[in-house]
Amino acid sequence: MNIITAAQTKDADRHTIETEPIASVDLMERAANAFVTAFIPLYPDSNTSILICCGTGNNGGDGLAIARLLQAHGYDAITVWVVRFANSERDDFTANFARLHNTPIRITEFFPGDKLPDIDQTVIIDALLGSGLNKPLTGDWLRLVKHINGVPGRKVAVDVPTGLRADGIIPDTEYALYAHDVISFQRPKLSFFFPESAKAIERFHVVDIGLDESYIERLPTDFRLITRDDIQRIYRNRLPFSHKGTYGHALLIAGNTRTMGAALLCCGASVYSGAGLTSACIPPAGLAALNTCHPEVMYCPEEDLAEIWGTFDAVGIGPGLGQREKLLTACLGYSAKPMVIDADAITLLAREPSLMEKLPTPCILTPHMKEFDRLFGAHSSWWDRLRTAREQAEARHIVLVLKNRYTFIVMPDGSVYINPTGNPAMASGGMGDVLTGMLTSFLAQGYPPQEAAILACYLHGTAGDQLAAKGMAVVPAGKLIRMIPLAIGNRGGFS
Repeated sequence: MNIITAAQTKDADRHTIETEPIASVDLMERAANAFVTAFIPLYPDSNTSILICCGTGNNGGDGLAIARLLQAHGYDAITVWVVRFANSERDDFTANFARLHNTPIRITEFFPGDKLPDIDQTVIIDALLGSGLNKPLTGDWLRLVKHINGVPGRKVAVDVPTGLRADGIIPDTEYALYAHDVISFQRPKLSFFFPESAKAIERFHVVDIGLDESYIERLPTDFRLITRDDIQRIYRNRLPFSHKGTYGHALLIAGNTRTMGAALLCCGASVYSGAGLTSACIPPAGLAALNTCHPEVMYCPEEDLAEIWGTFDAVGIGPGLGQREKLLTACLGYSAKPMVIDADAITLLAREPSLMEKLPTPCILTPHMKEFDRLFGAHSSWWDRLRTAREQAEARHIVLVLKNRYTFIVMPDGSVYINPTGNPAMASGGMGDVLTGMLTSFLAQGYPPQEAAILACYLHGTAGDQLAAKGMAVVPAGKLIRMIPLAIGNRGGFS
């Protein structure tokens, strides 16, 4: 689905108001109802004391409507702060402010310079500024946000935490309200997927407020969020009378004396992702381990590569490879075939930039942040890093999988697909090796590199999500491999 800017979201609001048609205050009511529907399961105790902090714009109008609706659902311990630090107020705010006076909810108004009282509520709802912010917090706004951050209550932001930009670069120097939960309208904001947003968001939830989806999907954007529907559409079911030859032959070039585990992980991932045949080019010292762990995988001696190179449908190189530059150089000199380059192979490319000119087409590079910066130079922000990734993917006609909590898959046309699956329990060694095996497997099965990257990243994260949902606080890479067929079997959903 399209990820759109704050300006495009306002345009979608306008379009929905004009074409549904619906009054803007009624659309605000619909958004507030959607917020409350998501909020109640998160904080089900109606005795919870709640402070709702409202600016005088549309975000504040949302907050006033939320206060009224929560009170109607039995949440009686609600206090509203109306923060009049701006010189104007929106019409829909004014309408909801009038409606709130017909309730028993206590309202306190604050003006510039006013002393801020202590906050002792259990939950604080942030409806101060929303997605319209495009400059740093200063003055009374900054003082208020610091005051809210300084209390122990849970914070819930309406649409966007105050101080966090919805899109564009997120300067490290900008201060933001820290929200334990963000309930965002219609779409997650682009900034939510960048690591710099961690200062403002613990987790986010998206609610449908009834904007015209067909219109949103027609808006121009370079950013798209991968959904389960994409996986259902891309994945090819196995057909009767198919056989191992139908699903390709994957070659993994990996491992060294002290890093044989990386080779074993990516080989296992290739097998469990469905490659018809998987071969491993590893040092002979790892052969016993390979036969023990993955007897399905065939051994390919390095000295035989040139002779049998043509028998492989896709190649993955790099996990645990060590400083074997001659081996990488040789592989890049053979006939071009779909290739995944990861880990130590990326480090070798950074050390010898001339090898970048020999990358085959199609090719998938899978750097984490440090590998990316070694390859393309230091970057001061993830926004700049992503901009470089787009430039490089277009110039070199490659797919760049920029690994992150939300991995950015950058296509040869510069478009960016954002993978939403995965979780912190997967933050352990070997996960990148597994992803390399999956990518190589899907390439060997004949998927174009763009589709292989979408499938591998989404299903890799889903397998980890399924294990975390079973109560695993830490998901080892070896355990994740065996979950891959189940993730594929239900196409990224939960059984």
